[in-house]
Amino acid sequence: MNTVEIVEDIVRPIADEKGFRVVDIEYVKEGKNWFLRIYIDKPGGVDLNDCAMFNELVSEQMDALEPDPIPYAYYLEVSSPGAERPLKTEDDFEEAVGRYIHVTLFEPVEKNNVYDGTLKDLTKEKMVLTVKEKNKTKEIELKRTNISKARLAIEF
Repeated sequence: MNTVEIVEDIVRPIADEKGFRVVDIEYVKEGKNWFLRIYIDKPGGVDLNDCAMFNELVSEQMDALEPDPIPYAYYLEVSSPGAERPLKTEDDFEEAVGRYIHVTLFEPVEKNNVYDGTLKDLTKEKMVLTVKEKNKTKEIELKRTNISKARLAIEF
């Protein structure tokens, strides 16, 4: 098991108990420092108090483990995934139906490899986006296997 998987096993029960959803976990080195970042969400969003409380609970749990799953010094950060958070899991995509998203493709579709639009429909094989092109609205079908990255987006 890698560090992220170990941490995930520790934080998921805490999140479930407190009504949060773990959106993502990162363990990364930036400069000379290591950071363990946990992104949480809940219906209605999370605030600073939620992040502080979750940080405290995770910190206590991590400190109590023997042997220490991360024997090196690191910074623990708990935060909201933000308004334009990545869509990674099937649950993320399902929750995004009806919302405005940004999609990057491996292979271009209709000469574009980037689309912004409302996620209208989703199956295991494809997604349908409603996109604006000039002054018209149209639907575009994208194969799920062609999606490189997807995230929530803010519509202007």
